[in-house]
Amino acid sequence: FLNDDFSKLPKPLKDIIDNSEKRKKLLIYINPPYAEATSSSTISNANSKHKKNVASSKTKEKYEKILKQASKELYIQFMFRIYKEIQGAKIATFSKIKMLQGTHYKELRKLFLSKLEKMFVVPSYTFDNVKGKFPIGFFIWNTQVEVSFKNISANVYDKNGIFIGKKDLFASPNKNIKDWLRKYNYKVKDGCIGYLVRGSADIQNNNVIFLTLNPSASVLKASNANTISKNNLFMNAIFLSVRRVIVPTWLNDRDQFLYPNDGWMEDSEFQNDCLAFTLFHGQNRITSTEGVNHWIPFSEAEVEAQERFESHFMTDFINGKAKIGKPKKDEFEGFSTEKSFIPQEPLTFSKEAQAVFDTGQALWKYYHQQDDIEVNASLYDIKAHFQGRNEKGRMNSKSNDGQYTHLLQNLRGALHTLAKKIQPKVYEYGFLKK
Repeated sequence: FLNDDFSKLPKPLKDIIDNSEKRKKLLIYINPPYAEATSSSTISNANSKHKKNVASSKTKEKYEKILKQASKELYIQFMFRIYKEIQGAKIATFSKIKMLQGTHYKELRKLFLSKLEKMFVVPSYTFDNVKGKFPIGFFIWNTQVEVSFKNISANVYDKNGIFIGKKDLFASPNKNIKDWLRKYNYKVKDGCIGYLVRGSADIQNNNVIFLTLNPSASVLKASNANTISKNNLFMNAIFLSVRRVIVPTWLNDRDQFLYPNDGWMEDSEFQNDCLAFTLFHGQNRITSTEGVNHWIPFSEAEVEAQERFESHFMTDFINGKAKIGKPKKDEFEGFSTEKSFIPQEPLTFSKEAQAVFDTGQALWKYYHQQDDIEVNASLYDIKAHFQGRNEKGRMNSKSNDGQYTHLLQNLRGALHTLAKKIQPKVYEYGFLKK
């Protein structure tokens, strides 16, 4: 269908397609393949490559200039060829829902002017040979009505076919959370304390978001890393936090994080909660093996360290001792606010955030009681010390040290409580729609 001319169709069907009136009664039912040339690992993993020949077809060649990234998805090629070349037909299809929400499908939504009459969604794992947990929708499109998709309330069924509620689906706006963070991207190397690897703007890509001192060449080439300094530390902490506090499910897997309203700017407790969450979260992969660790949230006295730390950046920042220094206009990609986000007084943390600091301090203290340690260790280094690594160099998931395991569980419990506190603000400030 994607490569051949319609002259090869059976004559009765060809007669219908060639007749504008008969086409109005034509229903095309498809269960297209979900294969795509690009995946989330392609973006975040330097060793991943695009899948060769997955999306290659004459249909792709014909329409890729106007469909752009969306043309790499096979089912989009089916949909668009039907829309353009069998005009007036009705299309019923099982497919992913990112055609409605995905940021790479903006061009498609402008061109595919068709009314979505009805739809329902079910878990992907109810289909054979489909990997992952995400929503698959059954769509009924009427191409005789030329409208662009805005939103729809879809019925939701579980794996047993039982109706469990409604899901509101929206077309993604022109700007998303990545555009918001890019506005605060620090462009100069002086004062850089690390990088945030961003990933895409939907929930399915939350796992590829992390902090590092050494982003891969492929991430830098794709402009998928945000440079962190004292000027934009809060913004990067907010980005990581709002992405990680939302529990992923099969139903919200494709939901898009959006460009927020300005409410977060005046909410210091929210900012401080996000900073605490980021400092102690597992996706904070800052390690002293890659450079100076500016992310130690305690003083030497607080953790009974035997030597002086190389950097006191984080404790100075938390205690309001960081030099304020107004950023120059050209230091940021889109920095336009006159407001400084460098605290000049000690930060006041909520009881939930303070509990994270308390459990984290106990873990740091225990680490500094050990022999043969790196005094400038990060949380990532501490975990590696106790958990060790396998033959492939990957950190083991468990430790044989019972006390460490207990302290880490306490920290994770405190982080879970803090995450639940942050969750309502994600919706209040418009990072996500309910």
